[in-house]
Amino acid sequence: MTKYVFAFTEGDKDKKDLLGGKGANLAEMMKLGIPVPPGFTITTEACRAYLAQGSSPDTLGVEVTTALRQMEADMGKKLGDPDDLLLLSVRSGAKFSMPGMMETVLNIGLNDQSVEGLARKSGNPRFAWDSYRRLIQMFGKTVLDIDGDYFADALDAAKDKRGVTQDTELDVDALKELVDVYKDIVERETGVPFPQTPREQMDKAIEAVFRSWNTDRAKIYRRRERIPHDLGTAVNVQAMVFGNMGEKSGTGVCFTRDPSTGHTGVYGDYLVNAQGEDVVAGIRNTLPLDALKELDEKSYNELMANLHTLETHYRDMCDIEFTVEEGKLWLLQTRVGKRTASAAFRIASQLVEERLITRDEALTRVNGEQLTQLLFPQFDDEAEKITLTKGMAASPGAAVGEIVFNNAEAVARTKAGADVILVRRETNPDDLEGMVVASGILTARGGKTSHAAVVARGMGRCCVVGAEELYVDESTETVTIRGSDRVLKAGDVIAIDGTSGYVYLGDVPVTPSPVSIYIEEGLEAGIAAAHDDETKELVAAVDLLLTHADKRARLKVRANADAPEDVARARKFGATGIGLCRTEHMFLGDRRQLIETVILAETPEEQNAAFEALSPLQRGDFVGILEAMDGLPTTIRLIDPPLHEFLPDITDLTVKIAVKEATGVEVTEKERKLLKAVREQHEQNPMLGLRGVRLGLKIRGLFGLQIRAIAEAAADRIEAGGDPRPEIMVPLVGSVRELQIIREDAEEIIAAVEESRGVTLNIQIGAMIELPRAAMTAHSLTEESDFFSFGTNDLTQTAWGFSRDDVESTFFNEYFDLGVFGVSPFESIDVRGVGKLVAVGVEKARSVKPDIKCGVCGEHGGDPQSIHFFDAVGLDYVSCSPFRVPVARLEAGRAAVSNESQPWD
Repeated sequence: MTKYVFAFTEGDKDKKDLLGGKGANLAEMMKLGIPVPPGFTITTEACRAYLAQGSSPDTLGVEVTTALRQMEADMGKKLGDPDDLLLLSVRSGAKFSMPGMMETVLNIGLNDQSVEGLARKSGNPRFAWDSYRRLIQMFGKTVLDIDGDYFADALDAAKDKRGVTQDTELDVDALKELVDVYKDIVERETGVPFPQTPREQMDKAIEAVFRSWNTDRAKIYRRRERIPHDLGTAVNVQAMVFGNMGEKSGTGVCFTRDPSTGHTGVYGDYLVNAQGEDVVAGIRNTLPLDALKELDEKSYNELMANLHTLETHYRDMCDIEFTVEEGKLWLLQTRVGKRTASAAFRIASQLVEERLITRDEALTRVNGEQLTQLLFPQFDDEAEKITLTKGMAASPGAAVGEIVFNNAEAVARTKAGADVILVRRETNPDDLEGMVVASGILTARGGKTSHAAVVARGMGRCCVVGAEELYVDESTETVTIRGSDRVLKAGDVIAIDGTSGYVYLGDVPVTPSPVSIYIEEGLEAGIAAAHDDETKELVAAVDLLLTHADKRARLKVRANADAPEDVARARKFGATGIGLCRTEHMFLGDRRQLIETVILAETPEEQNAAFEALSPLQRGDFVGILEAMDGLPTTIRLIDPPLHEFLPDITDLTVKIAVKEATGVEVTEKERKLLKAVREQHEQNPMLGLRGVRLGLKIRGLFGLQIRAIAEAAADRIEAGGDPRPEIMVPLVGSVRELQIIREDAEEIIAAVEESRGVTLNIQIGAMIELPRAAMTAHSLTEESDFFSFGTNDLTQTAWGFSRDDVESTFFNEYFDLGVFGVSPFESIDVRGVGKLVAVGVEKARSVKPDIKCGVCGEHGGDPQSIHFFDAVGLDYVSCSPFRVPVARLEAGRAAVSNESQPWD
């Protein structure tokens, strides 16, 4: 029989699949002897069963009862008993951290009787009634799906009635009245009274946490973070400890290092007389953690000791939630903390220097997406700026955009092409959709551990929080700068600096980041461009890890580039060759006319004349590219797209000629011939028609022109003292006979150039694997191929049977919403489908020719997750755009040290 409930004493940090991250880490803390309120975890398996059948497993209730009774025995208290009251928290806890995305309910067990008992036992009636109103508010919103604004408005009305600004200033009588108002809201909105039975409260809260796995905001977050939709969440039921018992109590969140900058030392927020939700919600501005030392030195020192224990044990920066209850410290949660990109690199480098982790381990602590963020521009220090205010730097970056106040505006303006800054008093999980599309996030309240800060850091989004001078009126969509007469409205442009916390009026110019300068010009230039010691440390940290990644990587990284300047840039960024040089771009512009001549030619002589005109142009193209990539392999793909792409649009040309005929304007012979050719070339599905190798076989001289140009260019470079290493790639191959014919032609042309120029050309000829048939018959293609390059863009289209140009704008959004895709298969490779074809193709090819070189040149070559897959299946290189080369280099190193299992199994 499946076991669904585990006491905290039964687990450890390695059981995250079953117990979720929070439950596994609570169990680990118990093993370390850290003060953790007792409790138990309901597994992810129980959640998956609930979601599948719409109700909890039959045995779950029995297991929960057994675990609850053990808790009651351990604590000498009973759930709901007014004389010895045990209260519970029910919290989500997925395998991967999803801060604020799922539900939490605190103070379960309070009702009209037990609240009186809690008041008597604690000697603090205000605390008891404050806890009761919190339960009703959280239960109403998260379990009963009541609009949270009803409770928030009632709380504001209670404060207004008594002339106070903070909820902590409400006395016990005001809280009793508020409880009655809250209960009325529940009955009005649901038709039934607030449940008075503690077990009913707990069971409904558990089911609400299960359901929260599939809320819109949770789905959006998982898509953004590429978390699988089928994992489910664990539920943690834990004895309540109270930070809202008075001035000797409080709650906080802290980090063993600064999650924004990576600075060593302890960072965090603390609130006196509060519960944990007050900190993360940003409703009250927090105190710095150092304030706890002044208020309660014993608890502070004990907390510091526990933080050191946890960081040493996890060997990483830890994020901790804690509560002080009447001078007694409790730790409620720990996890490896989310951090900004700059903090990730600094912390990894620091831990290496401290000998707490190895360089290999350091590579696993950073990723390509974080490196991408560090390459973004930053505000120009020399530019004139109009400062509006300064808040807390929560997530670095430089963001400029129009002010928006809600999700709908953020999405609409972004779709219209605008950059936006989401401005809120404080954010909550419902704001996720707007946060995802915004360039930056600005809040008037909150600290570094508030919802806005944590989520923004996780997404790599620029964020400033706690800008107290801002009065944000979301009802009128205005922002007032306190102490001035300046009022901003929706659509006004502002700039926010997530590194310094400054907020500026209007557009502010940006400059390249020191990290991007380091990538292009080297370590000395990057450090010289850094404006402070912190940034210099960052550049050095990136250099340390990227250099080590290059040493450890098995996969080589090439670039997709079609022009000498792009090739030079790719080389500067660390590319070890060109994996894809698209030649079709070389036939655009003024050369389009020559291709038209090829198509319209009625005799071989006319066609050859066009080829002769194109030949020196192509040769010049290749000379420049081979010179820029001298000494490194350069894979040149023969022309791939169908010829119709070089001709006028059939509809436009038809209409143009029809209008001429209708108005008596003479239609030229060339126009008639062009229309005839366009009609002949027109295909219903051109991406599956006359293109690639098929075009080369139909118009043999076209491929021949390119092959000769490549050979001549290589000869030119040899004569100039260069070391050209061109590779000819034949696109869209499906049959070994296709490849055989082209190879025979190519070898004949290359031999003729060698003889006429008196040089030896070592030009490899290979196939682009972009059809399922090619992957499945790779063993036979190997006979005629020196290398394979998987074109995963077309392989994805042909494997799935849809066109990228059409489907992404038609039904992909629905596929994301329905969970068919977690991420676009064009963005990250579909490992079980398209990836399986790659794996099979490599295996079959190497069964015939063990040393055949295999690479990938689709968009997936620059995608971090895909790179790990390509390393696992044994490819020799990935190829991506020049700007993605540094990211791919880092990920290639990470893949080499990650010891991942083969992901398609």
